[in-house]
Amino acid sequence: MNESGIDLKIYLPSGIFIEQKVMKVKGESPAGGFCLLPRHIDYVTALVSGVFSYTELDGREFFLALDNGILVKKGREVMIAARRAVAGELGMLNQEVENMLEERSEKEKLNRSAVARLEAGFLRQFMEFSH
Repeated sequence: MNESGIDLKIYLPSGIFIEQKVMKVKGESPAGGFCLLPRHIDYVTALVSGVFSYTELDGREFFLALDNGILVKKGREVMIAARRAVAGELGMLNQEVENMLEERSEKEKLNRSAVARLEAGFLRQFMEFSH
């Protein structure tokens, strides 16, 4: 392994999205933003939906919109598992993150509605049983 970088791997449900040697990675966890360099300590965190970036060994910075995930740094390897990732320019990615958050909000509303229907059905059956 080359001692001058981080081996970055980003996994999506459909397969490997990125497998590349990079200089550093930046992202956002529930506790706030972070930057990881090759010699930083091992690290595990959840990732919130947002813009993630990595800098290649030649200094070029690339940006991704990531939809929630988990990041594990072990030695000089950083592995990320995420639901969805989109590469692009910052302006477009901000909109993509907004879309991810709106989509999740809609799914959460549907889940809450389904739970409420299940609870109501359970209560009706319980009331019928008790009579």
